[in-house]
Amino acid sequence: MDLAFTLEEQAFREEIRAWVRANLPADISHKVHNALRLTRDDMQRWAKILGKKGWLGHGWPKEFGGPGWNAVQKHLFEEECALAGAPRVVPFGPVMVAPVIMAFGTAEQQKRFLPGIASGEVWWSQGYSEPGSGSDLASVKCRAERQGDKYLVNGQKTWTTLGQYGEWIFCLVRTSTEGKPQTGISFLLIDMKSPGVTVRPIVLLDGEAEVNEVWFDNVEVPAENLIGEENKGWTYAKHLLSHERTNIADVNRAKRELERLKRIAKAEGVYDDQRFRDEIAKLEVDVVALEMLVLRVLSAEKSGKNSLDIAGLLKIRGSEIQQRYSELMMLAAGPFSLPFIEEAMEAGWQGDFPGGLAGDAPLASTYFNMRKTTIYGGSNEVQRNIVSQVVLG
Repeated sequence: MDLAFTLEEQAFREEIRAWVRANLPADISHKVHNALRLTRDDMQRWAKILGKKGWLGHGWPKEFGGPGWNAVQKHLFEEECALAGAPRVVPFGPVMVAPVIMAFGTAEQQKRFLPGIASGEVWWSQGYSEPGSGSDLASVKCRAERQGDKYLVNGQKTWTTLGQYGEWIFCLVRTSTEGKPQTGISFLLIDMKSPGVTVRPIVLLDGEAEVNEVWFDNVEVPAENLIGEENKGWTYAKHLLSHERTNIADVNRAKRELERLKRIAKAEGVYDDQRFRDEIAKLEVDVVALEMLVLRVLSAEKSGKNSLDIAGLLKIRGSEIQQRYSELMMLAAGPFSLPFIEEAMEAGWQGDFPGGLAGDAPLASTYFNMRKTTIYGGSNEVQRNIVSQVVLG
């Protein structure tokens, strides 16, 4: 196992760093470094910049229009983007549904859907969870009934992240009730502009409507939008979830936020407190350990070996680290980490009071938002069971 980067990889890193520095809009970078709200335009503007370069699908093989980078190059690209203050690529299109379309879609489906994902023009959403079907995803009830050359979809999806912006949604739908629950699920692509689709925002603890309910009322979906075979959607769902859980770990963002934590601690005068600095040190050890775990996987992939099946483990540690750094930022700022008031921030005065810093204002919002990380993408309790079965035997 070789965890050192080669000269070629270091040169690749420098190339990526220079390009990102030259092309990442300064206003977007400022928002990311200070945890300010990113608008739909901010996120899609960066996606289109990457798309024009051919890097939005940076994990795609060349045959589908991607750069064909190996695992280490993809990691270096993601790290340089994160450290520069680039927004996370909204993963539902390029990271999640695109690999499913590549692996299981028809040539016609690949030709139809992949270009819009690669360019950043089409915003995709994920339709997996339902009320009562989160970690127990196999129990989904949203029904798709085949009627000739179309499906009639009825039901509900929930916790649909950024669904208010969605133009297309990939859904797990129930097409059969016979046999085991997993055997009656299909994978369907649905145009969110179709009659009968309703998106309702869910206001969270931080006051934002990041997630949504999506309702389907007799929505007609062409049968040609079915991926793979009917009732085989569970296989495709598992393929996608491995990408989602690895993406959630996001060690590169953790490295960036660790540095932000240090800046906040110094600005608030608590960095000199030995006990608080101990907490930062313990967090840094965890971040480095997570990075080493990621690099072990990359080393195995680069050498052609089967990488460890540890997507669940990466998700567990990554999500816990995200919660911890957001908590330590709150502790550093103390009473100045006020609840996030978007109107005040946009007016430019939240944090404009004695002892307060503008950078403190989003801390409570981030803390509240990060409560989700150990739940979504498969709760950590369930992931520990999976790790014990797959890794430990």
